[in-house]
Amino acid sequence: MFSRNARGLLDFSLALLCLWTAWHHTPAGALVRRASAWAFGGRSTARPLLAYYDGVSGTGVSAPTLAPGTPPLRPFTGAEALAYGTHLALKGLSPAARAPALALAQELGIPPASLLDAARGAASARRLHEALAESFPQDESRLTAVFAGRVPARYALERVAAEGGTPSLERLSRQLPPGFEDATVAAAQALALATAFGLAWPVPEHTPVSSPFGYRLHPVLGVRKLHTGVDLSLREGSEVHVVADGVVRRASEDDVNGKVLVIDHGRGVTTAYCHNSELLVRRGQRVARGELISLSGNTGRSTGPHLHYQLELAAQPVDPLRFRPRRHAVADETVR
Repeated sequence: MFSRNARGLLDFSLALLCLWTAWHHTPAGALVRRASAWAFGGRSTARPLLAYYDGVSGTGVSAPTLAPGTPPLRPFTGAEALAYGTHLALKGLSPAARAPALALAQELGIPPASLLDAARGAASARRLHEALAESFPQDESRLTAVFAGRVPARYALERVAAEGGTPSLERLSRQLPPGFEDATVAAAQALALATAFGLAWPVPEHTPVSSPFGYRLHPVLGVRKLHTGVDLSLREGSEVHVVADGVVRRASEDDVNGKVLVIDHGRGVTTAYCHNSELLVRRGQRVARGELISLSGNTGRSTGPHLHYQLELAAQPVDPLRFRPRRHAVADETVR
């Protein structure tokens, strides 16, 4: 079919392709690249690939390792999570859109500028929620009051009550007068952020992060791509627990994610758990925070045992490490 010269050229091309593949996509090639970079004083891209094979962090990012006797990171309380979500949503608004919240803070004796301050913002937002709790007991109605003002929120709440419905954010937004669209969006964002801040962690706290969220050189494809979650280094068969109450929206397997679960927690928040060896829940099932949902593995496009954990807000992937609890919550600070 091919002439001798053509076959020779084809064999030579295939040999070069095999060498290139071995150089960029195998542990042996990665070791050679790392050694060459060390010998010649250059930089190597082998570390992320090797991290997948040896199961250790090759990026300098890891979950906190606590010294003996150090108290573990405690989860955010509901009030703390809501305070952080409110503070961050306010910071993202235009001056005109945040005006009702600042005016309300002034009225309640809370320094308006403190709501936007990085150090005091969450504590101020918590005080704002506490002052509104009696008149607006639900998170959704209280957020509506924060971003739209007390009078429009009270009107919307009374209308929803008259119709016999629950005061969800969607129902309240439909009852607000025209012109409060930005307030509704901000309240929804604050609610999603608060839900994310209140999530638990799917594996033990000491589990190393072998690859963080963000752009990286893909360990299999060899191209720069966004890594939409965090890779948690685990032995195959380790327990994976759901981070909050929710409903299983997907429990299936594909060539990329392997055996994967997607859990809907409501308020625009979903989490995904990929590369499992076994799924222990089914699609449509309701799960409770902390429930065992899968066993970790090495299925799909994976180069070593690990769990890919992904968090999405409004269908957009975000860094789960940004929502980990802190040892000293800012929301507990006193605002002056």
